[in-house]
Amino acid sequence: MALAELILIHGSEEVLADRALAEALTARVEFERTTLNGDEIELGRYSEVIAPSLFADKRVVVIRDLQDAQAEVAEEIIHSLDQLDPNLHLIFIHRGGVKGKGLVEKIKKAKAEVITCEPMKKITDKQTFVREEFARHGRKISSGGVSALIDATGSDMRELAAACSQIAFDTIASKATIDEDDIAKYYQGRVEATGFDVADAAVAGDPQGALIALRNALDSGTDPIMIISAIATSVRTIAKVSGAPRNANPYQLASSLKLAPWQIEKARRQMSKWAPGMITFSIKELARADLAVKGAEADPIYALERTVVAIAKKVAGK
Repeated sequence: MALAELILIHGSEEVLADRALAEALTARVEFERTTLNGDEIELGRYSEVIAPSLFADKRVVVIRDLQDAQAEVAEEIIHSLDQLDPNLHLIFIHRGGVKGKGLVEKIKKAKAEVITCEPMKKITDKQTFVREEFARHGRKISSGGVSALIDATGSDMRELAAACSQIAFDTIASKATIDEDDIAKYYQGRVEATGFDVADAAVAGDPQGALIALRNALDSGTDPIMIISAIATSVRTIAKVSGAPRNANPYQLASSLKLAPWQIEKARRQMSKWAPGMITFSIKELARADLAVKGAEADPIYALERTVVAIAKKVAGK
């Protein structure tokens, strides 16, 4: 199959964009490569780089951050699209948004191969991503395993991709399908505490354990925002499950609640200690902590500790 001479990598999800670029360059490993940054290209520099080579060598030019290119440079690029050197391949990377949209449309009309790299906001998109990641490594993962891994990594797509690779490599190759037990073992085996370790201790009503997990997580470099997100996810899950019939089968509830059965069972165990009003209390505390770590208070770490302990004590009835 012939390689595309013109590629547009479009979207703000950096993990997908970086992967698309890596794959494109791997396919052109023997090409002479030049990389330019959109915000640094001076007028005339682009034309100089794409000018035909005297030696007729295969070349690939990568233009990063196309959205930041000056208007004059954008016009220069547009005028070049219908008279490119046949030995030249162009790869444009645009991070999405309205900036530089006109240039993007012109590149699309030039019959570029478009690789979309939009943020994965829907849980179903992340689930598909995880399954495809394991398939790339020649492995399979169960639905429960997919959900457990997404829960453990939060919204960080780089961490999610790295975890898929590491778990696929670490788990026994002879095992047909990786499941939630494998995910649990992987994360339990890590030295550092994650945001979900903090969340588990807090919603279980263990103030001391939550505080220790929090300090370990912070010491290992976990972003405070990710810790708040993890606790909020646990609280939202409890809220969802608390509104469902207590005797309903988790497998029947899974689809309507958009949760894995094991998440429903875990939330039911956790909510046994939760009294009326605790969900509202926790959401308010987390909102305070979120503002604090974003600059509303002089000591954001203290504010985060205060919130974690307050939720845990409330659950414990203290």
